[in-house]
Amino acid sequence: MKSEETRALYAEHTISCYGRSSGVVMQRGEGSWVWDSDGNKYLDFTSGIAVNNLGHCPSRINEVACEQVRLLVHTSNQFYNEPHGKLAKKLAEVSGLDRVFFSNSGAEANEAALKIARKWGNERLGGRNEIICYQNAFHGRTLGTISATRKEAMRAGYEPLLEGFVGVPAFDIDALARAITTRTVAIICEPIIGGPGVLCPPEGFLRQLRDLADQNNLLLIFDEMQSAIGRTGKMFAYQHYDIRPDILTMAKGLANGFPIGATVCTDR
Repeated sequence: MKSEETRALYAEHTISCYGRSSGVVMQRGEGSWVWDSDGNKYLDFTSGIAVNNLGHCPSRINEVACEQVRLLVHTSNQFYNEPHGKLAKKLAEVSGLDRVFFSNSGAEANEAALKIARKWGNERLGGRNEIICYQNAFHGRTLGTISATRKEAMRAGYEPLLEGFVGVPAFDIDALARAITTRTVAIICEPIIGGPGVLCPPEGFLRQLRDLADQNNLLLIFDEMQSAIGRTGKMFAYQHYDIRPDILTMAKGLANGFPIGATVCTDR
């Protein structure tokens, strides 16, 4: 099928929520290279937007995926399976946290983090439910995750959004401190912001953020969709700063393109 035929199918039968930057129809990939359906070869600098950490179609991942498909694809969450338990143990070990909830995407992983925080606040802190976030944050496109931003382009048309989110400027520890009330239960942020560029926090900021959360008995949630799985030189970005969150979320590079998200938290 030629590229124009595929684009015609998209135009007629799919719902578009964002524009595609080119008319290229990808057909196959190998390492850092991809080929379109017209036979043109490209050097891929996008990595699936921080997903294909190991390149396209690495042989070892292909072998493992094919082996698992031959053994078992799906049962349900009513049963145990070996890979689930092994991956949960591995993520707990490399993160320094304790327990893992798996989902299908980064947005779902963040939704789970928000739900954990709300449930913890309701059950342990007498109903505290407000979550502080950065004003221009991006944590996903579900109704819950777009509520955790003040970007009008993300929010417009989906009102009413979820209540209980308070936006502050990124990396402003004084604004964060002022935003905390008797209703606050958690702070969610990216330790290194990936959407508008690679924005690293000021020296000492994440240590101050951790201390602020501890002083006010808040959960600190780190969204590491863009920075996890070794993309900063350590397995997770927060490990550069000698702290750890209460809840960690990841997806993207976790499975090199297969749909998986993970929400990792402490026993607390």
